[in-house]
Amino acid sequence: MIETLLNKPTLYQKTKGAFWDDRHISKQMLQAHLDPEFEGASRKAGFIDESVRWINAVIPSKTYPTLLDIGCGPGIYAEKFSRLGYEVTGLDFSKRSIAYAKKSAEDQQLPITYHYADYLTMDLDKQYDIITMIYCDFGALSASDRKRLLEKIYQHLKPTGKVLLDVFSMASYQSFEEKRVWDTCPDGGFWTDEPHVALQYNTKYNERVTLEQTTILTDHENKNYYLWMTYFTKETLQKEMEAAGFVVSGFYGDVKGSPYDENSPTMAVWLTKKEQ
Repeated sequence: MIETLLNKPTLYQKTKGAFWDDRHISKQMLQAHLDPEFEGASRKAGFIDESVRWINAVIPSKTYPTLLDIGCGPGIYAEKFSRLGYEVTGLDFSKRSIAYAKKSAEDQQLPITYHYADYLTMDLDKQYDIITMIYCDFGALSASDRKRLLEKIYQHLKPTGKVLLDVFSMASYQSFEEKRVWDTCPDGGFWTDEPHVALQYNTKYNERVTLEQTTILTDHENKNYYLWMTYFTKETLQKEMEAAGFVVSGFYGDVKGSPYDENSPTMAVWLTKKEQ
Protein backbone atom coordinates (compact mmCIF):
# COMPACT_ATOMS: atom_id res chain seq x y z
CA MET A 1 0.00 0.00 0.00
CA ILE A 2 2.74 2.48 0.96
CA GLU A 3 4.61 1.64 -2.26
CA THR A 4 1.48 2.43 -4.30
CA LEU A 5 1.14 5.82 -2.66
CA LEU A 6 4.81 6.72 -3.00
CA ASN A 7 5.31 5.65 -6.64
CA LYS A 8 3.96 7.71 -9.51
CA PRO A 9 1.60 5.59 -11.64
CA THR A 10 2.75 4.72 -15.13
CA LEU A 11 1.21 6.79 -17.91
CA TYR A 12 -2.44 5.80 -18.51
CA GLN A 13 -2.36 3.10 -15.83
CA LYS A 14 -5.91 1.79 -15.62
CA THR A 15 -8.21 1.44 -12.64
CA LYS A 16 -8.90 -2.19 -11.76
CA GLY A 17 -12.47 -3.17 -12.60
CA ALA A 18 -15.32 -1.30 -14.29
CA PHE A 19 -15.92 1.23 -11.52
CA TRP A 20 -18.59 3.05 -13.58
CA ASP A 21 -20.83 0.01 -13.02
CA ASP A 22 -20.14 -0.19 -9.29
CA ARG A 23 -23.45 -0.15 -7.40
CA HIS A 24 -22.62 2.92 -5.34
CA ILE A 25 -20.40 4.87 -7.77
CA SER A 26 -22.82 4.51 -10.70
CA LYS A 27 -25.59 5.94 -8.51
CA GLN A 28 -23.43 8.96 -7.65
CA MET A 29 -22.50 9.44 -11.30
CA LEU A 30 -26.14 9.37 -12.39
CA GLN A 31 -27.06 11.96 -9.78
CA ALA A 32 -24.20 14.15 -11.02
CA HIS A 33 -25.41 13.83 -14.63
CA LEU A 34 -28.95 14.82 -13.70
CA ASP A 35 -28.03 17.88 -11.62
CA PRO A 36 -28.63 20.81 -14.03
CA GLU A 37 -26.33 23.13 -12.07
CA PHE A 38 -23.38 20.74 -11.65
CA GLU A 39 -20.70 20.32 -14.34
CA GLY A 40 -18.93 17.27 -12.98
CA ALA A 41 -20.58 14.77 -15.33
CA SER A 42 -22.72 16.78 -17.76
CA ARG A 43 -22.60 20.45 -18.56
CA LYS A 44 -25.15 22.84 -17.09
CA ALA A 45 -28.64 22.83 -18.59
CA GLY A 46 -28.30 26.22 -20.27
CA PHE A 47 -25.08 25.21 -22.02
CA ILE A 48 -26.64 21.98 -23.26
CA ASP A 49 -29.63 23.85 -24.72
CA GLU A 50 -27.33 26.27 -26.57
CA SER A 51 -25.20 23.40 -27.80
CA VAL A 52 -28.13 21.44 -29.21
CA ARG A 53 -29.53 24.55 -30.96
CA TRP A 54 -26.14 25.24 -32.57
CA ILE A 55 -25.68 21.64 -33.72
CA ASN A 56 -29.17 21.63 -35.26
CA ALA A 57 -28.44 24.92 -37.04
CA VAL A 58 -25.17 23.61 -38.50
CA ILE A 59 -26.35 20.10 -39.42
CA PRO A 60 -30.18 20.04 -39.34
CA SER A 61 -32.08 16.81 -38.91
CA LYS A 62 -33.75 17.12 -42.31
CA THR A 63 -30.34 16.89 -44.00
CA TYR A 64 -28.54 14.67 -41.48
CA PRO A 65 -31.32 12.53 -39.95
CA THR A 66 -29.42 9.76 -38.11
CA LEU A 67 -27.35 10.58 -35.05
CA LEU A 68 -25.16 8.44 -32.77
CA ASP A 69 -24.35 9.94 -29.36
CA ILE A 70 -21.28 8.19 -27.90
CA GLY A 71 -21.06 8.32 -24.12
CA CYS A 72 -24.69 9.40 -23.94
CA GLY A 73 -25.05 8.89 -20.17
CA PRO A 74 -28.69 9.13 -19.05
CA GLY A 75 -29.75 10.59 -22.40
CA ILE A 76 -29.79 14.34 -21.73
CA TYR A 77 -28.50 15.30 -25.18
CA ALA A 78 -30.19 12.35 -26.88
CA GLU A 79 -33.67 13.43 -25.76
CA LYS A 80 -33.14 16.99 -26.98
CA PHE A 81 -31.86 15.73 -30.33
CA SER A 82 -34.88 13.43 -30.65
CA ARG A 83 -37.30 16.30 -30.07
CA LEU A 84 -35.64 18.15 -32.95
CA GLY A 85 -36.40 15.30 -35.33
CA TYR A 86 -33.15 13.32 -35.33
CA GLU A 87 -33.28 9.52 -35.38
CA VAL A 88 -31.13 9.05 -32.28
CA THR A 89 -29.02 6.16 -31.04
CA GLY A 90 -27.28 6.50 -27.69
CA LEU A 91 -24.41 4.35 -26.45
CA ASP A 92 -22.86 4.20 -22.99
CA PHE A 93 -20.89 1.79 -20.80
CA SER A 94 -22.90 2.44 -17.63
CA LYS A 95 -25.77 0.02 -17.03
CA ARG A 96 -27.45 2.39 -14.60
CA SER A 97 -27.32 5.35 -17.00
CA ILE A 98 -28.62 3.32 -19.93
CA ALA A 99 -31.44 1.88 -17.81
CA TYR A 100 -32.42 5.39 -16.75
CA ALA A 101 -32.22 6.67 -20.34
CA LYS A 102 -34.42 3.87 -21.67
CA LYS A 103 -37.06 4.45 -18.98
CA SER A 104 -37.02 8.21 -19.53
CA ALA A 105 -37.42 7.85 -23.30
CA GLU A 106 -40.25 5.36 -22.83
CA ASP A 107 -42.04 7.66 -20.37
CA GLN A 108 -41.81 10.56 -22.83
CA GLN A 109 -42.57 8.39 -25.88
CA LEU A 110 -39.33 9.36 -27.58
CA PRO A 111 -38.14 6.90 -30.28
CA ILE A 112 -34.53 6.62 -29.10
CA THR A 113 -32.45 3.46 -29.37
CA TYR A 114 -30.00 2.85 -26.52
CA HIS A 115 -27.11 0.39 -26.31
CA TYR A 116 -25.12 -0.66 -23.26
CA ALA A 117 -21.71 -1.16 -24.86
CA ASP A 118 -18.04 -0.24 -24.79
CA TYR A 119 -17.42 2.30 -27.56
CA LEU A 120 -13.94 0.85 -28.11
CA THR A 121 -15.51 -2.40 -29.33
CA MET A 122 -18.90 -1.19 -30.60
CA ASP A 123 -20.29 -2.83 -33.73
CA LEU A 124 -23.79 -1.51 -34.42
CA ASP A 125 -23.98 -2.74 -38.04
CA LYS A 126 -25.11 0.73 -39.14
CA GLN A 127 -23.65 4.02 -40.31
CA TYR A 128 -24.80 7.46 -39.16
CA ASP A 129 -25.03 10.97 -40.57
CA ILE A 130 -23.79 12.51 -37.31
CA ILE A 131 -21.68 11.14 -34.48
CA THR A 132 -21.23 13.18 -31.31
CA MET A 133 -18.90 12.65 -28.36
CA ILE A 134 -19.38 15.53 -25.95
CA TYR A 135 -17.74 16.74 -22.74
CA CYS A 136 -14.12 15.86 -23.46
CA ASP A 137 -14.47 12.09 -23.04
CA PHE A 138 -12.04 11.63 -25.93
CA GLY A 139 -9.13 12.98 -23.89
CA ALA A 140 -9.82 10.60 -21.01
CA LEU A 141 -8.47 7.74 -23.14
CA SER A 142 -4.91 6.60 -23.70
CA ALA A 143 -3.29 7.24 -27.09
CA SER A 144 -3.86 3.64 -28.20
CA ASP A 145 -7.50 3.69 -27.07
CA ARG A 146 -8.11 6.99 -28.84
CA LYS A 147 -6.82 5.39 -32.03
CA ARG A 148 -9.19 2.44 -31.55
CA LEU A 149 -12.10 4.77 -30.90
CA LEU A 150 -11.45 6.83 -34.03
CA GLU A 151 -11.36 3.62 -36.06
CA LYS A 152 -14.78 2.72 -34.64
CA ILE A 153 -16.16 6.19 -35.33
CA TYR A 154 -14.86 6.01 -38.91
CA GLN A 155 -16.52 2.60 -39.32
CA HIS A 156 -19.90 3.92 -38.14
CA LEU A 157 -19.87 7.23 -40.08
CA LYS A 158 -21.50 7.59 -43.49
CA PRO A 159 -19.23 8.82 -46.31
CA THR A 160 -20.88 12.26 -46.14
CA GLY A 161 -21.32 12.24 -42.36
CA LYS A 162 -19.94 14.59 -39.74
CA VAL A 163 -18.39 14.08 -36.29
CA LEU A 164 -18.45 16.54 -33.40
CA LEU A 165 -16.18 16.08 -30.40
CA ASP A 166 -14.50 18.32 -27.86
CA VAL A 167 -11.31 18.17 -25.82
CA PHE A 168 -9.61 20.17 -23.10
CA SER A 169 -7.10 22.72 -24.37
CA MET A 170 -3.60 23.59 -23.23
CA ALA A 171 -5.12 26.50 -21.31
CA SER A 172 -6.80 23.90 -19.08
CA TYR A 173 -3.53 22.01 -18.74
CA GLN A 174 -1.75 25.16 -17.61
CA SER A 175 -4.43 25.91 -15.02
CA PHE A 176 -4.50 22.36 -13.63
CA GLU A 177 -3.50 22.47 -9.97
CA GLU A 178 -1.15 19.82 -8.64
CA LYS A 179 -1.99 18.89 -5.07
CA ARG A 180 -2.08 16.19 -2.44
CA VAL A 181 -5.00 16.28 0.01
CA TRP A 182 -6.78 13.86 2.27
CA ASP A 183 -10.21 13.74 3.86
CA THR A 184 -12.06 11.64 6.42
CA CYS A 185 -15.53 10.51 5.38
CA PRO A 186 -17.29 8.79 8.31
CA ASP A 187 -20.62 8.75 6.45
CA GLY A 188 -19.27 7.62 3.08
CA GLY A 189 -18.87 9.70 -0.06
CA PHE A 190 -18.72 9.54 -3.86
CA TRP A 191 -16.52 6.45 -4.13
CA THR A 192 -18.07 4.29 -1.39
CA ASP A 193 -20.92 4.42 1.11
CA GLU A 194 -18.64 2.99 3.81
CA PRO A 195 -16.67 5.09 6.31
CA HIS A 196 -13.31 5.78 4.73
CA VAL A 197 -10.30 8.01 4.29
CA ALA A 198 -9.83 9.52 0.82
CA LEU A 199 -6.39 10.51 -0.46
CA GLN A 200 -6.31 12.64 -3.60
CA TYR A 201 -3.19 13.14 -5.69
CA ASN A 202 -3.39 15.46 -8.69
CA THR A 203 -0.29 15.59 -10.86
CA LYS A 204 0.89 16.68 -14.30
CA TYR A 205 2.76 14.46 -16.72
CA ASN A 206 5.13 15.77 -19.38
CA GLU A 207 3.05 14.40 -22.25
CA ARG A 208 0.26 17.02 -21.92
CA VAL A 209 -1.47 14.63 -19.55
CA THR A 210 -2.82 14.99 -16.03
CA LEU A 211 -3.86 12.42 -13.47
CA GLU A 212 -6.42 12.75 -10.70
CA GLN A 213 -5.73 9.74 -8.47
CA THR A 214 -8.01 8.93 -5.56
CA THR A 215 -7.11 6.26 -3.01
CA ILE A 216 -9.94 5.02 -0.79
CA LEU A 217 -9.01 3.37 2.52
CA THR A 218 -11.70 1.39 4.37
CA ASP A 219 -11.53 -1.13 7.20
CA HIS A 220 -11.26 -4.05 4.82
CA GLU A 221 -9.77 -2.82 1.51
CA ASN A 222 -7.87 -0.12 -0.34
CA LYS A 223 -8.77 0.98 -3.86
CA ASN A 224 -7.12 3.31 -6.36
CA TYR A 225 -9.06 5.22 -8.99
CA TYR A 226 -7.20 6.86 -11.89
CA LEU A 227 -8.81 9.64 -13.91
CA TRP A 228 -6.55 10.60 -16.81
CA MET A 229 -6.90 13.53 -19.16
CA THR A 230 -4.93 14.41 -22.31
CA TYR A 231 -4.89 18.05 -23.47
CA PHE A 232 -4.55 19.23 -27.05
CA THR A 233 -3.32 22.07 -29.21
CA LYS A 234 -4.93 22.68 -32.59
CA GLU A 235 -1.92 21.06 -34.21
CA THR A 236 -1.83 17.90 -32.08
CA LEU A 237 -5.58 17.38 -32.38
CA GLN A 238 -5.56 17.89 -36.13
CA LYS A 239 -2.63 15.50 -36.55
CA GLU A 240 -4.41 12.78 -34.58
CA MET A 241 -7.64 13.22 -36.55
CA GLU A 242 -5.90 13.20 -39.93
CA ALA A 243 -3.96 10.04 -39.03
CA ALA A 244 -7.32 8.33 -38.47
CA GLY A 245 -8.66 9.33 -41.89
CA PHE A 246 -10.55 12.50 -40.97
CA VAL A 247 -10.44 16.11 -42.12
CA VAL A 248 -10.97 18.88 -39.57
CA SER A 249 -13.58 21.14 -41.16
CA GLY A 250 -13.84 23.61 -38.28
CA PHE A 251 -12.31 24.57 -34.92
CA TYR A 252 -14.44 26.13 -32.18
CA GLY A 253 -14.06 27.13 -28.56
CA ASP A 254 -16.75 24.69 -27.42
CA VAL A 255 -19.66 22.56 -28.64
CA LYS A 256 -22.08 25.49 -28.69
CA GLY A 257 -20.13 27.13 -31.51
CA SER A 258 -18.13 29.79 -29.68
CA PRO A 259 -15.25 31.17 -31.77
CA TYR A 260 -11.95 29.37 -31.29
CA ASP A 261 -9.76 31.04 -28.67
CA GLU A 262 -6.45 29.59 -27.49
CA ASN A 263 -7.35 30.75 -23.97
CA SER A 264 -10.60 28.82 -23.95
CA PRO A 265 -10.57 25.79 -21.60
CA THR A 266 -11.96 23.57 -24.35
CA MET A 267 -11.77 23.10 -28.09
CA ALA A 268 -14.34 21.49 -30.38
CA VAL A 269 -13.98 20.19 -33.93
CA TRP A 270 -16.19 19.12 -36.79
CA LEU A 271 -14.75 16.16 -38.69
CA THR A 272 -15.50 14.61 -42.07
CA LYS A 273 -14.02 11.60 -43.78
CA LYS A 274 -11.13 12.18 -46.16
CA GLU A 275 -12.06 11.74 -49.78
CA GLN A 276 -11.01 8.30 -51.00
